[in-house]
Amino acid sequence: MRSRLGATALLLATLTATTGLAVETTPAAAAAPADQTVTVEAAEDTYVSQAGPTKPHGSHAWLSANAATSDGATNTERRAYVRFTLKGLPDDASDVKLTLELQSVRTIDTVLEVRPVTGTWSESTMNWNNQPTSGAVLTTTKGLVSGQTAKLDVSSAFTGNGDYSFAITSPSNVQSVLHSSQATSGEGPKLTVTYGKAAPTTPPAPAGPLPFDLPSTSALRASSHKVFAHYFTPYPISLNNKAGSDDYYAKNYLNPAGESGKHAAYGGLLRDRPFPRDVLSGDWQLADMKKEVQIAAKAGLDGFTVDVLSISPTNAHWGRLKSLIKAAETVDPGFKIVLMPDMTSLNTDAKTLASAMADLAASKSAYRLGDNRLVISPFKAEQQSAAWWKDFMNVMKSSHGINVALVPVFLNFSSNASAFAPISYGFSNWGNRSPAQQSGIESNISKAHGLNKIWMQPVSIQDERPNQGIYDEANNTENLRTTWEKSISGDADWIQLTTWNDFSEGTQFVPSVHNGSAYLDISSYYLTWLKTGKAPAIVRDTLYLTHRSQFVAAKPTSGSQTKFMNPRGGTSTPRDKVEVLSFLTKAATVKATVGGKEQSYDAKAGIQAQLFPLAYGLNKASVGAVTVSSPWEVKRSFSVQDLQYNAASSGRK
Repeated sequence: MRSRLGATALLLATLTATTGLAVETTPAAAAAPADQTVTVEAAEDTYVSQAGPTKPHGSHAWLSANAATSDGATNTERRAYVRFTLKGLPDDASDVKLTLELQSVRTIDTVLEVRPVTGTWSESTMNWNNQPTSGAVLTTTKGLVSGQTAKLDVSSAFTGNGDYSFAITSPSNVQSVLHSSQATSGEGPKLTVTYGKAAPTTPPAPAGPLPFDLPSTSALRASSHKVFAHYFTPYPISLNNKAGSDDYYAKNYLNPAGESGKHAAYGGLLRDRPFPRDVLSGDWQLADMKKEVQIAAKAGLDGFTVDVLSISPTNAHWGRLKSLIKAAETVDPGFKIVLMPDMTSLNTDAKTLASAMADLAASKSAYRLGDNRLVISPFKAEQQSAAWWKDFMNVMKSSHGINVALVPVFLNFSSNASAFAPISYGFSNWGNRSPAQQSGIESNISKAHGLNKIWMQPVSIQDERPNQGIYDEANNTENLRTTWEKSISGDADWIQLTTWNDFSEGTQFVPSVHNGSAYLDISSYYLTWLKTGKAPAIVRDTLYLTHRSQFVAAKPTSGSQTKFMNPRGGTSTPRDKVEVLSFLTKAATVKATVGGKEQSYDAKAGIQAQLFPLAYGLNKASVGAVTVSSPWEVKRSFSVQDLQYNAASSGRK
C-alpha cells in the first residue's frame, strides 16, 4: 500500500519553491521545419431528418441542417454528420490546426454549429432514431451563402491519427443545404490539417508501430470500460522551462548534490525523468500539459485521475491542475479529468473542499457520468468518515447544484466498503506493485459488483522509492501483465494506471528517459482488449526488453549514498533477470544477447515472456529483421543504487 504522508510534505515544500526560478527565454538551437498541410476528404457523410425518423440519407448529394420551423410545425429538425480518417501524421507534429471545410448549395443568413460525435455510425444505416451522441459546440459560422465555403476551426478536437466525426447542427429554422461527398464536382466536406514539426534539438517522440492496430479514439471511447492514468502534479514535463542538462530535474532531482544536498543520503530524489526538451516561449506550462494529454489520448486513455494536493489558488500544484484542465479542454474535449482530492494532503472541512471541487467542475473536461453526476474519487478516502463524505456531497448539491458520484480510493478496501456503500457509485483501492500481492484483484471486483458498485482497478508497473528506502519486486513486466490480465478476467469497470508520472515512486507510465514508451505501449494492447472484449490481433512482430542496470544485492562502489532501498514486506522474491517479451504473428526463433553471450529460443505465436540470468554488459534481442537494443549497460561499478527495471522496445527507436 501507498502512503504519501511525509513524502508529500517534502514535495510540496520543494516544488512550490521552484516557481520562483527565472524562466530562460533563449531560442532553440535549430529552427523547426516549415508548416505542412494535408487535406482529407470525408470518408462518410449523411444527414438525418426528424420527419423521416427511420430513413437513411447517405446516398444523397447534399447535407442538410436546421432547427424546427418558426410556424410551430413539428418533426422538422435536420442534422448532418461527417467523418474523416486522418493517417500518417508524424508523432512529432506540433501546433496542429484542423479546419473543417463545408461548401454551401443553398444557405441564407443562417448559423451552422459543429459538434464532436462519440460512438460509431454508418452513412448507409444511420437515421434520426439511431444517430450517435454529439457533444458541445466546437465552433460556429454565420451568414454562409450559396456557393461559399465555410472554414471552421475544429483544432480543439485533435487527438492524433484516427477517425474524426462531427455533427453539423443549426439553431436556425431556415434550412442549410451543403454539398456531400456524393456530389460529382468534388465539393464535399474536407478536413485540412496544418502542422509543424518539433525542432531537431528536442529528442523526438518515438515513432515505431505497435504490435497491433490500435482502434480509433471514438471506437475506444464508445466502450463502457474506462482507462485513466493517475496524474501527479509535482512532476510535469518541465519544472522551470530550461533545456535538458540544465533543468531542475537534472540539477536537483537526479543529482545527489541537488537542492543543497538534501537528497544525498539516498543518492538523489529520482532515478528517471520525463524526456527533456528545449526552452519554450509563451505559456510553456500549458504547452507541456497539452503534450501530455496528446500522448495519453493517443495511447487510448480516457483521461487522467488528478491528485489534488492543494486547493490554495497561490499553490503551484493548484496552478498546474488548472493548466492541465485547460489543456484537456483545448486539445481534446473528450479527454476527461477525474478529480481526486488527496486526503493525506488536504486538511480542510467539507464546505471548503466542495467549493474548490465546484470551481474545477465548471470545466467541460471534468468527468461526469451520463446522468451529469460529477465523479469525485478521493485518494485515501477513509481519512474522513463516510458521514463526512455524505456531508460533502450534500454541500455540493445544496450550495453548488452539483450531484456527485463518489468513487473512493481506499488504502484498505475491505475495512471500509460497508460503511461507504450507501453513498458511493463505485470503489477502488491503491493496490500493490508486485505479482505476489495481486491474488485479491478478482475478489475485490466481485465484492464491489456484489454491492452494485463499479470497480476501478489499479494497474501498475513497479515501485521504487529511494527517499523512503523501499522497493517492490515487479519481476520485469510480470506485475504489469498480471494486473492487466486479472482486471480483464475479473471484468473491472474502470482502470487507474498507477501512476502516469510519480517519478519519486518510480511508478511512471509516461514516456521517460529510462523506459521510453514501452510500458505505455504494452498497456495500449491490454486496454484495447478490455474495451473491445477480445485480445487484439498481433500484426507486427514486436519485442520488449526489460532489465535492471545493477544486481539487486550490489551496493554503490563510489559516491556518498548511505541510505539504501530494501524490499517491501510481502513482495515477490527479488531476482536478477533479463526478460524478452515477444508479440509475434507466428512462431519464430528469437535471438538474445545478454551481457555479450548469444543465445536463442523458440517463441510461440502471440505473447511470451522469456527470462535470462542478468549479466554484466549490454542486452539486445531480435526476431527476423526486428531488433531491440537496451542502452542501459549492466555495470559492476556505479555511484547510486537504482533498482528500477529499464525498458526498451523494437517498435520505438
